[in-house]
Amino acid sequence: MNIDEFFTKFESYLLTEKRVSENTFSAYKQDLNQFKQFCTTHNLSLDDIDLDSLKQFLLFLKTKGISARSQARKIATLKGLFAYGASRCDLINYAQELHSPKLKKNLPSALSEDEVMRLFAQAERDNSQIGKRNTTMLYLMYVTGMRVTELISLKITGVHRDSSVIAIEGKGGKQRMIPLPESMLELLCRYIDETRVEILNKRSSDFLFPVWYGKKIKMLTRQAFWLIVKHLWKKACIERPMSPHTLRHSFATHMLQKGANLRSLQVLLGHEQLTTVQVYTHVDTSYLRAIYNKKHPRSD
Repeated sequence: MNIDEFFTKFESYLLTEKRVSENTFSAYKQDLNQFKQFCTTHNLSLDDIDLDSLKQFLLFLKTKGISARSQARKIATLKGLFAYGASRCDLINYAQELHSPKLKKNLPSALSEDEVMRLFAQAERDNSQIGKRNTTMLYLMYVTGMRVTELISLKITGVHRDSSVIAIEGKGGKQRMIPLPESMLELLCRYIDETRVEILNKRSSDFLFPVWYGKKIKMLTRQAFWLIVKHLWKKACIERPMSPHTLRHSFATHMLQKGANLRSLQVLLGHEQLTTVQVYTHVDTSYLRAIYNKKHPRSD
């Protein structure tokens, strides 16, 4: 088996068995192509690849000035590639000897509750069909804490009015059910029964938030949603930096502040590991000081 065949099998495994997201697959593909090009340049066959050649590849990347985070991602790709090779193709997993650089943990950016309300107020000023759709999307993302990709790929069949929950398909095709507050369900149903019908204009679509691209109805892209949020953020004059996941981080932070436990957050956010959610315990803990000062008998 040559390198091209090996990489093709691994890519097929990522799509069919691991069911990674489109963005994750694109990242894998980029790293694999870079490693394949390195092997071609150095005339390395699949049997020639050992720990030394892997280290040479990483050294080559370092000379290109890549960040520690990018280096860690590429090492993760190599580990995944050769773990697959060891289990499916009887290859020696030299990549398991590689060590990822230590990364500085960046705390997720979150808006204050007042800033979130200002963002919503700005969105509600647009009473057009698209404006109402955007408002519904913003509220839904904040209320549920779902990822941008999960939001734009929602299906109309995922809204369960009778039980007030919404079905979300997360990473790896794993589905979770998120309860909706009554006010959110009312807003969502009004959007579905009125605004969405007007947007579709007698056409049909499985997507909860369909968009017209030319004469075709498609799913809104992540980039398009981010441009919507960025525009409203500027209009609302919010000085705090924002990213596509800011509302998700804000949801998690505010839930923690209101007393939600980490296990509940893990389920709601769709994280496999509890450690992934623990980063939020370091975000804006000033409210804990206020509770301490108010409740603790020895706080005076």
